[in-house]
Amino acid sequence: MAMKLYVGGISYNTTDQGLSDAFAKAGKVVSAVIITDKMTGRSKGFGFVEMETPEEGQAAMDMWNGKDLDGRNLTVNEARPKEERPRGDFR
Repeated sequence: MAMKLYVGGISYNTTDQGLSDAFAKAGKVVSAVIITDKMTGRSKGFGFVEMETPEEGQAAMDMWNGKDLDGRNLTVNEARPKEERPRGDFR
């Protein structure tokens, strides 16, 4: 079963592929995506990496949490499930 990780503190210069390549050092990466602003397309400075197994996810957390990638120290922990948020009333 895969393990999804939250990755914060990502450099604006880091790409999805760069993030994937970095985390591949800890194990098999299923997916890696940096969240971008819908209007500007600019990175929001965080993303998600899905590792193939919980063991590889733990290895990635141990390897990258607090460590430098492209000049920024990353925060890496297990992603929480997305919470339901109320829709805004746009009247």
